[in-house]
Amino acid sequence: MIPLRRLYPLAAFLGGFVWDALTIGQRVRVVDFWRLGAFLLGAAVLIHFLARRDVRQASAPSTGDGWRERLVDLRWQAPHLLLQFFFGGIFSALFILYFKSSGHLGTWLMAAFLCTLLIANEFSGRAFGQRFSLIWALFALNATLLFNFALPHAAGSLNPWWFYVSTVASVALTHLLWRLAPGRPGRILPSWCLGGALLLAWNFDMVAPVPLVKQDLAVGHAFVQDAGRYMLQVERAPSWQLWRDQSPTVRLLEGEKLYGVSAVFAPLGVAATLEHRWEVREPNGWREVYRNRFQATGGRERGFRGYSWVSNPQAGEWRFIVATQDGRTIGIVSAHVERGMPSPEDLALREF
Repeated sequence: MIPLRRLYPLAAFLGGFVWDALTIGQRVRVVDFWRLGAFLLGAAVLIHFLARRDVRQASAPSTGDGWRERLVDLRWQAPHLLLQFFFGGIFSALFILYFKSSGHLGTWLMAAFLCTLLIANEFSGRAFGQRFSLIWALFALNATLLFNFALPHAAGSLNPWWFYVSTVASVALTHLLWRLAPGRPGRILPSWCLGGALLLAWNFDMVAPVPLVKQDLAVGHAFVQDAGRYMLQVERAPSWQLWRDQSPTVRLLEGEKLYGVSAVFAPLGVAATLEHRWEVREPNGWREVYRNRFQATGGRERGFRGYSWVSNPQAGEWRFIVATQDGRTIGIVSAHVERGMPSPEDLALREF
């Protein structure tokens, strides 16, 4: 049987993740930045407390089966548990948004990599407080996740250079805390390596284009814009394809238009130029058919909306891409276009 104390960090992590999935899930408000900033400050204080305890060479209490021994053990583990909760709180709030904005294989792989780094220490138990190299790396990662959202929001700009500034600032802050920590436990080099890996991934379009968050994306028929409402007719996915919100096949009549609609969330005060791209697969690869750019302004909870279309698309494989002006992918919808008319019971109306 796994000792109960081994489950403390995991319980803290899952608690923070579930809470933020319910309270944030799709957007970040100014108050969330302050709350997550308080978590980061609390983590810094706890790391210094653990470093001071390590310098004093305080030893863990002996284990026992009695409730007094368990209470003493829980008190010893409490700083680890609270630190794990702070890390989990920041991670869960922002990882949800990073994952939601992952629109292709590269960003999904990076999201999985970030998730692995955060979960790797969940069962560290007693050794958690002694693995300071890991703690510093996790602090740098959490600070980077937060600063990647907070700094562009504060500046009201989505200039790609903000990712470089926020990443370097996060690792530099971690380095400063390491230098100020009693005894300077652990190594700081892994934190710099992690920051370098994130910058490299950003250059290869493997990091979601935060602080933009993909809200909704669809292709279909008969788009209608009326009184501020965007409505699109889509074909339902087969009942057994629970992971899809629309059919991968779109049936169009000769001369009909294929519409694409997107909703992308950006924090209040942030403006960005987005683009829609339509591409068709040909024997030599994907060919761009149409590109449309438009201005997005943040603040709307359901996301800033945009739409575009291609007239009388040829039968075959198509993809509808939403991206930033500098080409960073926000989301992709693939569709197989066929000639024909869908049955009325296969159609559904989606509002954006």
